[in-house]
Amino acid sequence: MEKKAIFLDIDGTLTEPGRNEPPASALEAVRRARDGGNYVFLCSGRSYGMLSSLLEYGFDGVIASAGGYIECRGEVIYDCPMTKEQTERAMAVLKEHGVYCTVECMEGAYTDETFKEFLREHEGEGKNSEMLRWQEQIESSFHTRPMAEYLGEPVYKIVIMSRTEEQLEIPRRILEREFVFSLPKGGEFGFVNGELINRQFDKGRGVMRACEYLGIPVERSVAFGDSINDREMLVTAGLGICMENGCQEMKEIADDICPPVTEDGIYRAFEKYHLM
Repeated sequence: MEKKAIFLDIDGTLTEPGRNEPPASALEAVRRARDGGNYVFLCSGRSYGMLSSLLEYGFDGVIASAGGYIECRGEVIYDCPMTKEQTERAMAVLKEHGVYCTVECMEGAYTDETFKEFLREHEGEGKNSEMLRWQEQIESSFHTRPMAEYLGEPVYKIVIMSRTEEQLEIPRRILEREFVFSLPKGGEFGFVNGELINRQFDKGRGVMRACEYLGIPVERSVAFGDSINDREMLVTAGLGICMENGCQEMKEIADDICPPVTEDGIYRAFEKYHLM
């Protein structure tokens, strides 16, 4: 059997959102896939430091920060944080227009405390309470710290949140030449949340870079995802699979849809496509 490269998003794909414990069935699928000679990568928007608790389960590499940092079999093959000038300009423009930010660095993240205050003010409205619990869980799990403690470490990605899409209009005009605004359709939580990602990389190009390093044609790659920031990865891979719990837009572009993470979706898809 020809070796394949398999790329797994984390939140909503390998684990439930905000969690660090994949189901036993998914871990068994990963182990058997690797035992069969395939390569299995984490491919996430999370920074490298936010992946540390998952690396112990055994993977051949990681594509972190939505493609901004790639490690294959212990070797760093791509590392592209924002320049200091890019970071300062982006943060200044977003702040000026009232957009909340979380900057993600190699080993952690820093977030606007005012964002949590905003969520608490609207707790109980729509799904804001769910978002607050997720935010607090992320902070306790991944050591996200207040923005006041940020001392200028290289930034790979900025998570953005605004009350309305209109607040993002001017920031987009100023910054979109250098950055992609990755935003879901509709305001699921009563506000707009998304990511500001350097145009020099994305998850799709991360898949291509990893495959090139491994000497595996991208046509023999398989990618699993669930959200808008997985678009490039699902389109680039030879086989793109969306989780049943994923967003509708990703289901429409995926080659197949597998059961949700809570129903052993990874294991069942690995079995269906003979990946283990």
